[in-house]
Amino acid sequence: MTEGTTLATPGVPIARQPPTPPPAVTPLATTAIVVTVAATGLAAVALRSVYEVIGDPPLLVQLLLWVAGIAALLPVVPAVRAAGTVRERARLVSAAEFAPARSVAAAGRERASTAMGYALAVLLVAALVLFATANDGAVSRTFLRWEFIQESWRDVTVAFWVNIEVAVGAQLVVLVVGLVVAVMRLLPGPAGRPLRAIAIMYVDGFRAIPSIIVLYMVGFGLSLAQVPVIKDLSPVWLAIVALTLTYGAYVAEVYRAGIEAIHPSQWAAARSLGLSYGMTLRTVIVPQAVRRIVPPLLNDFVGLQKDTALIGVMGVTDAFTQARLVSSNVFNLTPVIVVAVLFVIITIPQARFVDKLLAREQSRRGGRTA
Repeated sequence: MTEGTTLATPGVPIARQPPTPPPAVTPLATTAIVVTVAATGLAAVALRSVYEVIGDPPLLVQLLLWVAGIAALLPVVPAVRAAGTVRERARLVSAAEFAPARSVAAAGRERASTAMGYALAVLLVAALVLFATANDGAVSRTFLRWEFIQESWRDVTVAFWVNIEVAVGAQLVVLVVGLVVAVMRLLPGPAGRPLRAIAIMYVDGFRAIPSIIVLYMVGFGLSLAQVPVIKDLSPVWLAIVALTLTYGAYVAEVYRAGIEAIHPSQWAAARSLGLSYGMTLRTVIVPQAVRRIVPPLLNDFVGLQKDTALIGVMGVTDAFTQARLVSSNVFNLTPVIVVAVLFVIITIPQARFVDKLLAREQSRRGGRTA
């Protein structure tokens, strides 16, 4: 028997502690109401600012503004319902009905949290709208002029295909270069030491150098040096070479992490069957590693796609270069927004695809563990 414990005497009832009431809802509900009032007030100011910047907007725009105003009132409903649970909880507690009081209090806290979540979202959106309409709409006039979008989108979209060509070409070459460098870095024994050293120097060096510097050196340096074969390449191919040098180092590390994540028993089993080191890599290890590295590999490819906006330093007329030319003619940055939207259109689906692959891999591992 441990110190401080007591034994119940037969026939004597054990004294019970009185039930405790649930936590109060008042502080959280009050906070939700304050945040909701602030959000709706800021939303009203933002919508009025939009109305003044547009100046006598057409009927459709007025309708959209009314819809936005109604949407900004959504946090009011859960905030009012949360406030209503305060009185209900107090009534149940005074009647000593603690079980229903706990249920009511939990519902009130949930409604207050919901109201604050929606209210904070309204606050953020309203703040962005106020920023866009600040200084009599100077920001929106600088970045969002519809006439300049109509004027530039066709030429910018045509030039954007250069970015896509460079990205796809570099991705295909990077897949091969990265695997070769990863295998070099994993070569065993003294015989592979020189190649391991070269692979390490390559990976460390090109991960440290910014992409724009590599693009500049390859685009102009190799052309000035008149390197055989390289001097005859087009600027697009030079851009592919430069991005391959940079992202080959990143992808090599992704490959290496995937290969080293394979359990040593896979190596032992393959070698016990008489497979050589190369056959073990090719038929057993690499296929398993590739399935694991697809999500981080696609993340690197998203970064590569965005870095194609830097190839203009090599003299390649890509989407960003074309947008800068149009912007310099109209003294407005709206064409650059067109480029940004194009990158968003092709990047966000890739990001969602990566998220889906990650979720599927996690569920597969969870099922295997179970």
